[in-house]
Amino acid sequence: MAKPAQTGGKVQYDEVVKRLESIVEALEGGELSLEDSLERFAEGITLVKQGEGLLTDAEKRIEQLLSEDGRTAPIDVKELPAAAAQTPARAPAAAAPKRQAPAAEDDDVPF
Repeated sequence: MAKPAQTGGKVQYDEVVKRLESIVEALEGGELSLEDSLERFAEGITLVKQGEGLLTDAEKRIEQLLSEDGRTAPIDVKELPAAAAQTPARAPAAAAPKRQAPAAEDDDVPF
């Protein structure tokens, strides 16, 4: 299994995301044995934690840079609009399309 690339001892976020995407594809493909699926799932959980750590480190670095100029207050991510604060690893699944009420002529359909 390919591991995310490291630069100077640090894992790159985009590599973590790419590996997670490949794991999801493999799991959704249905071709893996139960044991392989469990191994991939465990690796995925580790990668999610790694990605969250990288995002947290980046946020701390941004806050540090903003506070050093003395003019800007640190950013509180919780105050950002929901769409701006989401990351690929944390983004919710796409909302299901809304169903329209059936036309009057379809009233006799049992489902």
